[in-house]
Amino acid sequence: MENLRVKLYADGAVIEEMVDAYERGTIKGFTTNPSLMKKAGITEYETFAKQAINKIPDMPISFEVFSDDFEIMEKEAEKIASWGENVYVKIPISNSIGESSLPLIQSLSEKGISLNVTAILTMEQVRETVAAFAEGTNNIVSVFAGRIADSGIDPIPLMKEAAQVCKQKKGTELLWASSRELLNIFQAEECECDIITCTQEILNKLPNVGKSLEQISLETVQMFSKDSKELGFSII
Repeated sequence: MENLRVKLYADGAVIEEMVDAYERGTIKGFTTNPSLMKKAGITEYETFAKQAINKIPDMPISFEVFSDDFEIMEKEAEKIASWGENVYVKIPISNSIGESSLPLIQSLSEKGISLNVTAILTMEQVRETVAAFAEGTNNIVSVFAGRIADSGIDPIPLMKEAAQVCKQKKGTELLWASSRELLNIFQAEECECDIITCTQEILNKLPNVGKSLEQISLETVQMFSKDSKELGFSII
């Protein structure tokens, strides 16, 4: 794992898990989103965000706007950006009725705000997003490779092409989003992605890297045996 070029970002909204990942040293940044916050039971967005920034002051951390209206989105983005120098503002590639966020992305980028453009699934969206970034700014292009795969399409060719497009503008990083399994880390590396986000569930599997398949097979049998005993079932 130490030889990987791709950076691991933790994806979640549970402060304790974020701090634990930060202190372990493997993680290089953090992302959040409204769905993760809902799952974590977050009720005060700004309080949560500032607490996270206070505990993780020196790594990139992304917080998303909530509005569906572009004028309000812009105000939200400016406020979020003011919370810390390590903050990236997440902007969805469109609003919920399909209107493009590109004019907003361009406006915010021209103000020098670091952006993480999210929910991208097509090469057209990648190209338009990269073109909208102002020169000299730092930004992330989050392509949802896992959701592409969920549609039955292999995301690898698109991710490889997206990596080349992102390299054309200095300060732009490609992020493999919506990871589904640990294997995605190595696929992201192969595609020359800069970043991959992983949930805590995936991060918990990192100790398996380097184990022999025979060892994992034995541990699986041991798990079944332990669970069988705890169930107390008897067949004969």
